[in-house]
Order: sequence, then structure tokens, then C-alpha cells
Amino acid sequence: MQRINDNLYSWASIVDDKALQQAERTASMPFVSPHVALMPDCHVGVGATVGSVIPTLGAIIPAAVGVDIGCGMMAVRTQFTVDQLPARRSSLREDIERRIPLSAGRYNRAVVDDHTAQLVSSLEQKASQGGVDPDRYVSNWRLQLGTLGSGNHFIEVSADEEERVWLFLHSGSRGVGNRIAQHHIKVAQALCEKSRIQLPDRDLAYLVEDTDEFAAYIRDLRWAQDFALLNRYEMMHRVREAFERWTGELVQASEEVNCHHNYTEQEHHFHKDVWLSRKGAIDASRGKAGLIPGSMGTRSYVVEGLGHPMSFHSAPHGAGREYSRSAARRTFTRDQLRASMAGIEYRDTDAFIDEIPAAYKPIDVVMRDSADLVTVTHELRQLVNVKGD
Repeated sequence: MQRINDNLYSWASIVDDKALQQAERTASMPFVSPHVALMPDCHVGVGATVGSVIPTLGAIIPAAVGVDIGCGMMAVRTQFTVDQLPARRSSLREDIERRIPLSAGRYNRAVVDDHTAQLVSSLEQKASQGGVDPDRYVSNWRLQLGTLGSGNHFIEVSADEEERVWLFLHSGSRGVGNRIAQHHIKVAQALCEKSRIQLPDRDLAYLVEDTDEFAAYIRDLRWAQDFALLNRYEMMHRVREAFERWTGELVQASEEVNCHHNYTEQEHHFHKDVWLSRKGAIDASRGKAGLIPGSMGTRSYVVEGLGHPMSFHSAPHGAGREYSRSAARRTFTRDQLRASMAGIEYRDTDAFIDEIPAAYKPIDVVMRDSADLVTVTHELRQLVNVKGD
């Protein structure tokens, strides 16, 4: 841990100047108390740095929560070991790709499965009870449930240190969550402009507690977090179906971990009740299970939190980018991606060059920087990787 100034502490041994300056601007906001915690995977984001933990009093910065509200990971340990799996892994990957719509703008054509319909019904009920109208943001949000998206979202089959097989995925609240976030970011910006509030960054616009706008954001945020959670459950249901068809045996889950990393929650830290926004960070309260995935082609980790007080009981959510997507495409080649993915079943395409492991911080460094935040309970290596373009 490094003290940058009174308002900013960092666990990142790899951090560029732009990300650090962005974090300093966030930490300078008058309602941030007592400090911002920068995670080892931090990198430049919109308004606030991805990989930052931001405690606030009486206000929330919507952009500091993130636009993929409730994004997170889910992992299930099966009863299988690697030597019990069929040899042809491509058939599993292809079946998963058929069952789960991939990439931005790709959705289900209809809600036809009973499992999906039950989850949609649950979200409709939550919206009605909470006074939320998701249809005002995206009318086809029901068709988005059970879809992956693109970027660093993934579905993987992995093996742990004892060769036990895990199903692992990462996704969030999809288009509906993004629209909700963008709406409230604009509301916050309009209110700050109307009040002539000078901001160090327009995307640090905030909503004040005990106002109608703040309450509306919290209602929508909670619903989007529920959507993201059920989206992961729905995708895992479909992954399990594909895996069971591939192996010819029902999955018996012996461990399950589900955690999110773009959200805000009321928590008590340093003798104060704060709104704690984790943007690209997971809850690492003492004893709490979490997931820290590596980049495409590198190892991932199942962890247990140590409850470090200065990090507000938080930990990183992944490897964290070192190259922007455009810079990665200029720097790396498809042959280099193939070399990085040696031994892993994946869809060989130019579309994933910007996801090459070399575009991210080394996960070994991130985990070393996290030594006082979490302990590792399982180390996972990839067998099958599924991503959206």
C-alpha cells in the first residue's frame, strides 16, 4: 500500500499517470471521506478510475459506480476432473455459443425457456414493487437476460490446482443497465450545471442524498444490480446444460461463488456510514469468497477476503488494462494472440486482438499487490474460453 496523499491510497505497483491523476481528481471531491482506495488493477475510466473504491457522504457520483451496473462474476465447481472430460472441447464451445447470444447488440429472439421466463417474471415483479420502469430505458430488456455482451466479458471452463473442473463467467446488466447509468449521469450533470457547481471533470457530476433524483437513481441501480445477478444465473444455467450434454452427466455443484464489482452500497467505515462505490472492485470483507479473473489466456483466482480497513474491505476485480483497445490493435497481432492461447479452446478471430493477455497487467503482479487484501483458495487455468466480438 502506498499513500499518494491524505485522500488517496494505492495498492497498484503498475499505474499510469493518467489513471493516477484521474483518481486524484475523484479524491478531491468535497464529500469523499476519508480517502479513495486504488486497487492493483486500476486504469483510466469514465469520470472515476476503474479499480477504485470511493466512500462518499451525502452524495453519489453515478459515473463512479460505472455504466455496467452490477457487472460481476460467477463460478461453479463441478464434480469432474480434467481426465474425465471428452477430448473434443470445440463441440462444447460451439454449443455454448449457440445457447448464449454473444457480443454487443446480440439478444435472445424470444423468451421461450421456462427458466428464463421465471427470472424475467421475478424482475418484472421487482420493478413493479420498487417503482422502476425499465421499459422506459430499453423496451427489449427481457430479451437481454441470458446474454454475454463483449469486451472483457467471458464464459470459461477451467481447472483448479487439483485438476477439478469449474464453470466460470463474467457479465453484467447489459444494454438496459448501461442506459440506466447513462440517464442518471446526465441528470447529475444537468443538476450540477444548473447549480453552477465547478467540477474537476464533468463526469464527476453527483446526486445529493434526500433528493428525488438521488432516490430515483438508487431505485434504478438496485433493479439493474438484480438484473445483472439474474443474468449470470441464467447464463450459468445455459452453460451447465451445454456442459451436461457434452459430458452426458448432470453437474453436481460443490462450490459456488457470485460477486459483483460495479455498485454502491451503504457501509460503515472509519466510524461513519458512507455510500461506498466499488467501480471495478469486489467486496473483500474478512472471510467473504470472491473471484479475480485474469485476462484472456491467463489464470484466474478464487479468493477469500481479509477485510483490510484502508481498502474499505475491497479487492481488485481482474487484471486491469495497460493498453487501450485501439492501442492493443495497433500493437499486437493475431499470431501473438494464438501463441498466448496455446492449449486453450477458443474462437480464433481477429476480433479478440484487443483482449490479448499482453494488453492487460500481469495477473501475477496484481495478485502479489493484493496479498494484504485477499488469500487465494483456488487457482484456475483455462480449458475453454468463449467471448463476444
